[in-house]
Amino acid sequence: MATTLALALLAAALGSGINSIAGGGTLVTFPAIVALGVPPLVANATNTVALWPGALASLWGYRGELAGTRAWLARFTLPSLLGGAVGGWLLLATGQDRFARIVPFLVLGATVLFMLHGPVMRWLGAGSHQAPAWVFVVCQFAVGIYGGYFGAGIGILMLAVLGLMGHTNIHQMNGLKNWGGLCINLVAALIFAVSGVVLWPLALAMAVGGIVGGYAGARLAQRVGQEAVRRAVVVIGLAAFVWLLARPL
Repeated sequence: MATTLALALLAAALGSGINSIAGGGTLVTFPAIVALGVPPLVANATNTVALWPGALASLWGYRGELAGTRAWLARFTLPSLLGGAVGGWLLLATGQDRFARIVPFLVLGATVLFMLHGPVMRWLGAGSHQAPAWVFVVCQFAVGIYGGYFGAGIGILMLAVLGLMGHTNIHQMNGLKNWGGLCINLVAALIFAVSGVVLWPLALAMAVGGIVGGYAGARLAQRVGQEAVRRAVVVIGLAAFVWLLARPL
């Protein structure tokens, strides 16, 4: 057990550091937990709970960019909470065996989303899109469902939604995105905790690793080539898809 906890801590530190530098850390942490022998559904629930300390730290880091965005923070809250609740419930309703069959394709989809990050950011840079307010609510609710169910790639989806609403300040958008993710993960994590599907020793070890990795990643973010890290995450994601697809259920 001690070896498992140590490996989970290291995986969380690596994933959180990757999140700080280039994003996509879940594509590292989730397959790592499954590789330790944890069933995919339990691994997903545990990973969601373990993400919370890193998400809080990230939101704190962007607190200066959120000045004057109280109205947008309020708009994010309800659809994120409701969507996260629906997604968390859907995950538990899916069942272990069915989720094990679905999860390789969720990883593949998240990897594709991650690969689309560059085009999405260039599209957002145009700043020429502005959709009605109801479109934001519907889209964020849908993102919340996906986030509560699996979660990898929700940051890119939320940036795209904010781009639809005419936002152009990427630092402010990242702050709002972090708040949305925090709300989604909060309600999903509570559902998983109450349902008893979280491996708490693993989650706590990963939380510690996430804090360490997030701090180290923030220190290294300006020194490490992000493109190389992003390519490594894509390779890991595609390899995880093949491995999850091939592994016996």
